[in-house]
Amino acid sequence: MAENSEEADREAMRRLSSGDDLALNELMERWKQPLINYLFRHLGHEHEAVDLAQETFVRIYENRLRYRADGKFSSWLFTIATNLYRNHVRWKSRHPTVSLSEPSATDQGLQIPDSSLTSEETVLKKERHREVWHALQELPSDLKTSLILFEFEDKSHQEIAQILSCTKKAVETRIYRARKILQEKLKRWL
Repeated sequence: MAENSEEADREAMRRLSSGDDLALNELMERWKQPLINYLFRHLGHEHEAVDLAQETFVRIYENRLRYRADGKFSSWLFTIATNLYRNHVRWKSRHPTVSLSEPSATDQGLQIPDSSLTSEETVLKKERHREVWHALQELPSDLKTSLILFEFEDKSHQEIAQILSCTKKAVETRIYRARKILQEKLKRWL
């Protein structure tokens, strides 16, 4: 099925490059939610993730004539999204703000409460979730991105290397280091 999806993505990009602007809708339908999820894992704010996902599709449209069908579309998509995320983080570090209206990801109920749990178990589960979230967010950007792409987006080491413009060995090292750091920070829960 993944091969069919990849072929469908290539065909949509071919049509988009040939002037069929509606082909972008097809790509957005297929990739919008995975892209938002990927960006949300980095940013922790849904509205920022949605904004960057939309900007990613704008960039795909703007660069439709530069797309090379010899690589995976998803790798190209995540490369664009990763670059936009990095630029966004740099911009935010130079222009810090505090949102008064939107709670952070750790304050939101990111999961539906399990009614089979006691109140004490629910509190412990929320605390564990909060600590995992904070530990993930505290990882250096290159480690966090590599780990998210591998664990949550099911990308191979080779695909991640292509997305991040580094070697496969660098990706392996980043994932290993990220896991070690998380293991140390979260040893209370292991």
